[in-house]
Amino acid sequence: MFKKYPNDVLAANDFNVKIRQGEFVYVIGPSGAGKSTFIKMMYREERPTSGEIKVNDYELQKIKNSEIPFLRRELGIVFQDFKLLPKLTIFENIAYALQVIEKDSETVTARVNYVLDLVGLKDKVNAFPNELSGGEQQRISIARAIANKPEVVIADEPTGNLDPDTAAGIMEILERINGEGTTVVMATHNSQIVDQYKHRVLEIEGGKIVRDQTEGGFFQDED
Repeated sequence: MFKKYPNDVLAANDFNVKIRQGEFVYVIGPSGAGKSTFIKMMYREERPTSGEIKVNDYELQKIKNSEIPFLRRELGIVFQDFKLLPKLTIFENIAYALQVIEKDSETVTARVNYVLDLVGLKDKVNAFPNELSGGEQQRISIARAIANKPEVVIADEPTGNLDPDTAAGIMEILERINGEGTTVVMATHNSQIVDQYKHRVLEIEGGKIVRDQTEGGFFQDED
């Protein structure tokens, strides 16, 4: 699979990779390597120039724009900058993800309370995003991402702006989600996290996958 931008930058050069259900995969590499492009193609924010990319049962190079919302309903997407709706309470932010797929109010309330409990912020249900710390906002972002019980969670630098202790808390949540069978694909620059929480590592450099290592660390071991 290839992805070339109009300025002739080749962000994905002959990608050929399969991620299995239930895996936890880090996507690492220097800035501009193609990590974000890889992540964005998984939820059809970007589309490949040529080749095939399949997520769940969707062939992303073929689906119509009208089908993209249905794809994303099966995914949980966690952004570095949270993307919470500032004028909605925490309850309303998470509930919105369920209301758009027409869940009844009883189900919405139960699920919101469950995911808030999971991320340790049940007491913030009536707060607004600007009343929370960065780490708390990221926890809410994760809670929203998993509210609809997605098969795949895609996280783009979810610990990028957080201190080490807060980042560790975010990782514990992602580990727990993965332990329940959800696939997690996480782009990161954080070498400490990759080395501490051992999972498969995809390293991208210059638009190419230069390493695909099970239980790898941030830096490749040298013999």
